Amino acid sequence: MRILTCLLCLAAIASSAAADWRQFRGNDTTGSSASCELPDKWSADGENIAWKVELPGRGPSSPILVDGKVIVTTADGADLEQLHIICYSAADGKKLWQRNFWATGRTFCHPQTTPAAPSPVSDGKHVYAFFGSSDLVCLDLDGNLKWYRGLGHEHPKAGNDVGMASSPIVLDDTVVVQIENQGDSFAAGINAENGQTRWFLPRAERANWASPIALKSVNSGDESVALLQSGDGVTAVSSKSGEILWELGGGASTISTSLTTGQQAFIVSKGLTVLDLKDPREKPEIVWEANKLNPSSMSPILHNGKVYTINGSGVLNCGDAETGDLEWALRLKGKFWATPVIAGEKLIAINYDGLAMIVDLSDEKGEIIEEIEMGENIQATPALGDNAMYVKGERHLWKIADKQ
Repeated sequence: MRILTCLLCLAAIASSAAADWRQFRGNDTTGSSASCELPDKWSADGENIAWKVELPGRGPSSPILVDGKVIVTTADGADLEQLHIICYSAADGKKLWQRNFWATGRTFCHPQTTPAAPSPVSDGKHVYAFFGSSDLVCLDLDGNLKWYRGLGHEHPKAGNDVGMASSPIVLDDTVVVQIENQGDSFAAGINAENGQTRWFLPRAERANWASPIALKSVNSGDESVALLQSGDGVTAVSSKSGEILWELGGGASTISTSLTTGQQAFIVSKGLTVLDLKDPREKPEIVWEANKLNPSSMSPILHNGKVYTINGSGVLNCGDAETGDLEWALRLKGKFWATPVIAGEKLIAINYDGLAMIVDLSDEKGEIIEEIEMGENIQATPALGDNAMYVKGERHLWKIADKQ
């Protein structure tokens, strides 16, 4: 009986984790969910909208989904100095809690963004919200403050005139942040339990908005590896110590963020470059490079052996993830900030003006099967979970799901 109870508990935990979307582009950073089924169409104010709430403040950060809670960050105020972390019930959209903080670092940024540009991240127990003012906040899932680091206050020269947007990751009880700009530029590993600095790594004084990713491999032992991306290339560091394990030059995007499958890393460099991760602690070999799969400002997504990118002209490209060969291209409408997501065999791309395009991926070539006006600007990448999509706009948060 005890064994059966333990197995049922483990199954429940695994199911809960599978339904979560704990960071930018999901738990595995691929931006896709094969099991998520969405309606073929919806309207911004009615059809297949489970709920819609108005947001206090604004920001391009993506929503995350943890244990039945949707968590978002925004900023407002005359100088965007008021930082908000808000939690809603995924079931009915009820606001469960809101925590407000004053920025300790620089908040000046481009008019189209705010300090709430980095997306929050969760380890399933806590939420780590990082802001462009270099403020890092740790809350439990009930909104109780565990610790707060004013990294912008500690490093007053950190910041740029456009605004910072790199999202944190959490691995091995370490929160990894990249604060790279023309001033005080660094990456740091922060102890997830108490907010103390585990390691500090000076970086090139150059603006960079790309986010770190976690490299995972069956051969990696007990040491996790964080991959830092910048205009110089990529740097692999130990999540525990910050020790540099290897570097690969040649440059990389300072906007679009790479992804990993565990066995390979898809690096936004020279278009798209795939690395073989036999052991993430050792310098990998290049599998292929494909300039035609350049993702421009959006990040790549991976699904069923295909890699998808949107270039600077708004063209959706589909490539073979094994070879890098371009299989088809489809012109979309408008300019994009948000990275698309894939639910089942549907790719949802939402442009800056709020036009959502649903692309059917079930045939040999992608086809736009529906266009939906959301009615406001959208910069945030959506989150998926439990046959629903959570879309964060400039003023509202939607849950899109089939109404039974």
